Amino acid sequence: MTEVIFRAARRADVPAIVALLADDPLGAGREAAGGDAGGTVVGEEVDAAYWRAFDDIDADPRNALVVADLAGEVVGTMQLTFIPGLSRLGAERAQIEAVRVRADQRGAGLGRRMISWAVDEARARGCRLVQLTTDKRRADAHRFYAGLGFEASHEGMKLAL
Repeated sequence: MTEVIFRAARRADVPAIVALLADDPLGAGREAAGGDAGGTVVGEEVDAAYWRAFDDIDADPRNALVVADLAGEVVGTMQLTFIPGLSRLGAERAQIEAVRVRADQRGAGLGRRMISWAVDEARARGCRLVQLTTDKRRADAHRFYAGLGFEASHEGMKLAL
């Protein structure tokens, strides 16, 4: 069996990443995938906002857009953001966002491997805290992250602009 590798996303991966973001009940209402979650979206169909966002993330040394690559196919994605801070004695923290696993790969441990990899990356960078948010409606995700040792220690708030 081919091994999944975690690597920095490339521009060519953007259509598959967008399809992953749109492939769930919450994402379907807020993303503009222009195709399906099988990675079949062609680059010209992806909204220009995604291309700009990719370029911004790619140019920022404190951000990493990561894909799980299985035999050349994007089967998972997440974004890591490294945040400097004065609290906790000047600790840098890692924020994990937009974690998605392709539907046909769910339930096989890929999500667990992705988060483990992200935590190892944060530790190697010297971060003292890893944090993430997940929508309150994602009960399965809450159980998943709790099972990995994450604690729901804070109440997050957002203001849509």
